[in-house]
Amino acid sequence: MNKRDTFSTGLGFVLAAAGSAVGLGNIWRFPYLVAKYGGGLFLVFYILLVLTFGYTLMVAENAIGRKTGKSALCAFGELSKKWAFLGIIATIIPMIIQPYYNVIGGWVIKYALTFVTGGHSAAAGDNFFNEMLASPRQQLLFQFIFSAVTTIVILRGVQKGVEKFSTVLMPMLILLAIIVAIYSVTLPGATIGLRYLFIPDFSHFSVAGILGALGQMFYSLSLAMGIMVAYGSYLPKNSDLEKNVSRIEIFDTGIALLASLMIIPAVFAFSGGDETALGAGPGLMFVTLPKVFESMGMSTVIGSVFFILVLLAALTSSISIMEAIVSSLCDKFGWDRKKTTIGAGIGSFLVGIPPILGYSTWSGVTIGGMSILDMMDFITNSVLMPILALLTCIFIAYVIGVSVIHKEVEQSSAFKRKKLFDVMIKYIAPVFIVAILVSSILSALGVIQF
Repeated sequence: MNKRDTFSTGLGFVLAAAGSAVGLGNIWRFPYLVAKYGGGLFLVFYILLVLTFGYTLMVAENAIGRKTGKSALCAFGELSKKWAFLGIIATIIPMIIQPYYNVIGGWVIKYALTFVTGGHSAAAGDNFFNEMLASPRQQLLFQFIFSAVTTIVILRGVQKGVEKFSTVLMPMLILLAIIVAIYSVTLPGATIGLRYLFIPDFSHFSVAGILGALGQMFYSLSLAMGIMVAYGSYLPKNSDLEKNVSRIEIFDTGIALLASLMIIPAVFAFSGGDETALGAGPGLMFVTLPKVFESMGMSTVIGSVFFILVLLAALTSSISIMEAIVSSLCDKFGWDRKKTTIGAGIGSFLVGIPPILGYSTWSGVTIGGMSILDMMDFITNSVLMPILALLTCIFIAYVIGVSVIHKEVEQSSAFKRKKLFDVMIKYIAPVFIVAILVSSILSALGVIQF
């Protein structure tokens, strides 16, 4: 059995875990959900959920990892053999996510290179994104580059790879985000966007908005996919677990807010205050924003900085997803870390080919009306992750007991939000998770539409 690596400092853990949380979920997904569900009101719901629901699940997952010293595939079985199947679900999820995440990471590389080389006018063209999707060779190349960088970082291990990479990239990412956000909010007409973002409009209230915020919280904080269990397993026993989780919450919410400041005021400024310009949904970053940058002047500089920032964010998350896979396989089977990492890298690249072909050669292949990539995203984010989160709550509250988590947290510090944790894990979180799961499935079946 290989000697288990650890994070060298608490800050290293926080930056690595925050790097996992701060990815495409923040930079790409969060702003378009803010736009979709009414701006400031969505923001209020999201922050409240992060501080309660997100806090509870992150403490639970980190504590399980640190207590057992194992990644997800082994950690649950270490606490209860009958519930070892949770570790299997927690390992399958990143195995499905990593391949299509590589594909989207490849898209970001394409846009970053286009802007850096002065191709901002082409990127702003109406057909640029669709033409990229229709070119499997181009997508394969950029997916390979993204996958290779992720694999190289994981090959270097926890301290020299994951931790070192995160401690360099996270400050860079934050600095770039601040620069672009300042530019965006100082544009003529941006104040309309700021009001939309920060002043809650209760006429936009909807159950769909609350469920959207809850689903985004899972995606953004890297919950219910084995990542936080793996990272918790690398924590020393004297590391203040609760304080670390609070810091991750601050990082994650701060970057999500910066991403919204980068995008929403700029879109309002570009559109002359037209709220419908925010309605591009997932295409907001790849279709609408290049047009925004093109209209601003300094489009090469701003567009380059923005997409480099998005690329850094995508890489920090991708690294954490692959680490969850590699650490679980090494823990379970005692495999050599380097060989396992190379195998995982090759495997994720190959499994990423079908979602690429789903936009061109296999465009006629749909599952439930969804493309291959959309179906992979739906299975993980809308089905498997809520199921795992629900079962984790039941496991902690009614199988091993909350006292197991209490004792683990209190090894390093007082458990200040213990009562909140207990109420959330036993009663509130399960109800909300079931609501996410049911609404997602009904929406996919066309029974209800959000």
